[in-house]
Amino acid sequence: MESIVKYDCKPVLKDPVFIECLPGIGNVGKIAGDHFAELLKAERFASVYSMNFPSQVIPDQDCVIKMADNELWFAKAPNGQDIIFLRGDYQGSTPEGQFILAQDMMEILLSYGVSRIITLGGYGTGKIDRELHVFGAVTRPGLKEELTGYGVTFNPGEPQAGIIGAAGLFLGFAQMNNIDGFCLMGETSGFFVDHGSSIKILEVLGRMFSVEDLSLGELEEKSQQLDVLTEKVNAQEPEDGNDLSYIG
Repeated sequence: MESIVKYDCKPVLKDPVFIECLPGIGNVGKIAGDHFAELLKAERFASVYSMNFPSQVIPDQDCVIKMADNELWFAKAPNGQDIIFLRGDYQGSTPEGQFILAQDMMEILLSYGVSRIITLGGYGTGKIDRELHVFGAVTRPGLKEELTGYGVTFNPGEPQAGIIGAAGLFLGFAQMNNIDGFCLMGETSGFFVDHGSSIKILEVLGRMFSVEDLSLGELEEKSQQLDVLTEKVNAQEPEDGNDLSYIG
């Protein structure tokens, strides 16, 4: 393991589900995952430091510094399922760094006997849609029926540009280790931080883990504010012509 892992505690968990919620396009997965973790009153149990994160420390309002890291948190859902969350403000700064970080995290997850791996991300379309979907990709075909029941949509061969970064790598490692895994991809333009798309993912997670009250008030307010802003760019293409149809 190349990462440095500092444990606050080592919780005893039974067949935990892993949820990755790191930054990416529209910050869709991070917003949804962080909100879900806080909703379940998750507790941090480890901090992960890596040479693949920015080589800096950030001072807070009290001028106390914090080193760039990712964090592992644990919680129990209303249906009794133990969950491990991977949270943070950074992904690896290079493709090699992202691979090493995911590999190191898998070593920890395997030690906990993780039973399922869920990654969260934004499905960038490069256009603004009124009706947002949650798209899915799975490690085996048999998972599609279950996810469809939760409201996930499957588009054959999509996204064509692939699922990049942590959202994709954890699925690859899950498949290699015969662990069920899937990515929940919130449809987003990719132009802005997209709270509305995050809400759609949260609704799927709520059905999956029997969470009835998702406490979406603050996210809905931010989403409405974004609606006003997006009116100004509706039907416009990105100026640089880049393809935003990918997951991150």
